[in-house]
Amino acid sequence: MDIQKRVNEIYQELVNIRRDFHKNPELSQNEFRTQKKIQDYLNEWGIENYVCADTGIVGIIRGKNPGKTIGLRGDIDALPIDEKNSQPYCSINPGVMHACGHDAHTTILLGVGKIMKELADSEESIAGNVKLFFQPAEETIGGGKRMVQESCMQNPNVDYVLGLHVMPYIDAGKVELKYGKLNASTDSIKITLKGRQAHGAYPDKGIDAIAMAGSVITSLQTIVSRNISPLNSVVVSLGKISGGVKENVIADEVKISGTLRALDDDTRNFVKQRISDIVINTAIAYGGEGTVDFHDGYQALINNDEVVDVIKETAVRILGEENIIFKEFPSLGAEDFSYFSDVARGGFFHLGCGNSTKGITSAIHTETFDIDEECLKVGVLLQVNNVISLLNK
Repeated sequence: MDIQKRVNEIYQELVNIRRDFHKNPELSQNEFRTQKKIQDYLNEWGIENYVCADTGIVGIIRGKNPGKTIGLRGDIDALPIDEKNSQPYCSINPGVMHACGHDAHTTILLGVGKIMKELADSEESIAGNVKLFFQPAEETIGGGKRMVQESCMQNPNVDYVLGLHVMPYIDAGKVELKYGKLNASTDSIKITLKGRQAHGAYPDKGIDAIAMAGSVITSLQTIVSRNISPLNSVVVSLGKISGGVKENVIADEVKISGTLRALDDDTRNFVKQRISDIVINTAIAYGGEGTVDFHDGYQALINNDEVVDVIKETAVRILGEENIIFKEFPSLGAEDFSYFSDVARGGFFHLGCGNSTKGITSAIHTETFDIDEECLKVGVLLQVNNVISLLNK
């Protein structure tokens, strides 16, 4: 099959699919219409599929010959944002918008599935299998973790897994790659400081949880500046604080919450221990009590060099070396593709979807975000070729 020609042939179909998803966005864990549309396409194309993680879908394409299994992930949920664009395919659901490009990710994955199914059914077929992960709830609870827990990476076991994200700061026709660390882990921090209430006129009778909180907050800032190498990126951000009942009453309790971002588990665990030590010991020094609870979020996303090599070779061959950008620093933002790449060798890259001449420059998670739909063609072409290369390794 001439893959380039086939992608061009189905391009308008992909555009129509993407616009339909964009027009009918659904929030995390409520992707019911989206799920049904995905299943309708997979059934129409003869692709085996089943429901996973409530509103997700797993598709399976089995080659006629034994070989490796390659997984591809596309997230399907939208964001609680009112769209301010004026295109005919704008969201018809008030307060809900595909402002992160998941409609494009879903469409690209469907396009890859359609072509890979045609290849699998051809006389030559393929050696191995392809699994399609249409993942819900990326924007909230981490649907990737739920899919993995429900064994999406097994039967058949996935050897390599691929993912991508559209990025408007990169022009369509270009890609951004990075070896190694790409995205940070995320943990929520919940701190509780307890003192003793007293009248504000007699502070010596109480234990001031607000004064305690001031010292804790100041001390926590020294973790990044004094306990972590300046060459290692870590974020400890405290975004919320509450406590006290009245202006003339010594507060007996203060609660602080924030986020911890790290790029490897050793640093992540070290910082958690430092936070706990500072909170507990500072509270004791004031005569109070301090506790910390951590809620584990997404894992750090660390690309496998072998898979990035394949993505790079494909991109250079198809797009030309001048259209390959290498990301210098990792992002402290989160990406739950990490749950898939913790199980199999994984590669995640950024697909350009911007076009300044067309005015398509708005950032993701904004009310005017849109894509140059040429990126759909590029995404399908790259991923089909990436799959073939990995199957042939």
